[in-house]
Amino acid sequence: MTRETAVASALKYYDDRGSGYFADLARWVAVPTESQNPERVGVLGEYLQTVIRPELEALGYAIKIFPNPLAGCGPVLLGTRIEDPSLPTFISYGHGDVVLGMEGRWANDRDPWKLSFEDERVYGRGVADNKGQTLVHVAALREVMKARGGKLGFNHKFLIETGEENGSKGLKDIIDANKADFAADGFLSSDGPRTEIGRPNITLGNRGCANFILTVDLREGGHHSGNWGGLLANPGIILAHALASIVDAKGRILVDGWRPEIPGGVREVLKGIDRDAGPRAPKIDDYWGEPGLSRIEKIAAFNSFDVLAFETGNPAKPVNAVPPKARAVCALRYVVGTDAENIVSNLRRHLDERGFTQVTIEPPPAGNNGRFEASRTDHNHPWAQWVKGAVERNSNQPCGVLPNGGGSNMTYMLQYGIGMPCAWLPLSYAGCSQHAPDEHILVPLMREGLRHVTGIYWDLGDKQTGYRP
Repeated sequence: MTRETAVASALKYYDDRGSGYFADLARWVAVPTESQNPERVGVLGEYLQTVIRPELEALGYAIKIFPNPLAGCGPVLLGTRIEDPSLPTFISYGHGDVVLGMEGRWANDRDPWKLSFEDERVYGRGVADNKGQTLVHVAALREVMKARGGKLGFNHKFLIETGEENGSKGLKDIIDANKADFAADGFLSSDGPRTEIGRPNITLGNRGCANFILTVDLREGGHHSGNWGGLLANPGIILAHALASIVDAKGRILVDGWRPEIPGGVREVLKGIDRDAGPRAPKIDDYWGEPGLSRIEKIAAFNSFDVLAFETGNPAKPVNAVPPKARAVCALRYVVGTDAENIVSNLRRHLDERGFTQVTIEPPPAGNNGRFEASRTDHNHPWAQWVKGAVERNSNQPCGVLPNGGGSNMTYMLQYGIGMPCAWLPLSYAGCSQHAPDEHILVPLMREGLRHVTGIYWDLGDKQTGYRP
């Protein structure tokens, strides 16, 4: 049997609408694994037991399910298949949880828990993030094993968590307490979007994310703006000026310690890569963010600060009163090279030096309680180079390399906690509406992804082309 045999079998499975990929994906999507909904905690464990466990056990994986040490958080599954202790071991990842279904907000009365088809789009909660991409890896592994007489040619582990959309709470504790179980020679998974819809790329890490709340709380209760306006300080105005000191009117970050240096190698590897999210994506505001950087450098090589929500008074029912307090929920997405330990203290100093001592900062939760750290595997690492070459062999296209993606996830837990090189091969696109109503995948794009992933797993087990650390 050959790589072509495995790929052809995988594509036949994908194209079979009656009992193939989309039938399986419909079963996965039908389970409402909302990790942000406290009432669904039990569903998360049921999903691992009734959906994921049978899939992996059928492929010869030994299953461990780790209870989450944090109350109200879902468990973690690890499937392990050891063919020969002398062979290298690789680990893949997926998250079985999804964001809230947002029922009633999908166009054309779509049910988020049922697949619906419209031209080349397939809608459903989790089809892109991340059930559809995880299923591609499960299918690819299965087809390689079938074509190779029941063997992969390497050892493999599959990590499925159920709390990624809720900050991966507890996952780091589980990994740190069971390092031997999660150890591997390399990490390969799929999540998130390609940076350009028309060609593949690998992503070698992620930006970190620090969320915090800025508050100005001056007094109890509001006071008539006619009788007290001009006499009482307005917390909304104070907070607005404080935010304007953090970023300028065009999104440029102004806080010392939040402006990392970009290594020359990172600039070099990003040359020629752009952000193309497809025809229905929002128009990029090229004036926004750090001046002098390309679009992809703004995402993969620099930091961004955003105000996620701002409230003062009662926006739904405003009254003529000076409000007593103002509150802004903020997020800093940051790359490797940022002074991560002092993100909040650098902001505190910045605000104090500008007279905003009335602004209080609620720091991100301590430890692994929802904060993701930045990660980045060196693009010259042999694993990164091998995966890039494998994608190019199987796609006949140049493969872009991002030192890290713009989003945030658990990569750092394995890269730094276990000590392994990490590479992601995203199979979706940036216009897929993940985290929003009408989440969808593109049929030809996911099909292409299955072709790539099947070929990569074949190459991993081939004595001539396999990666041997």
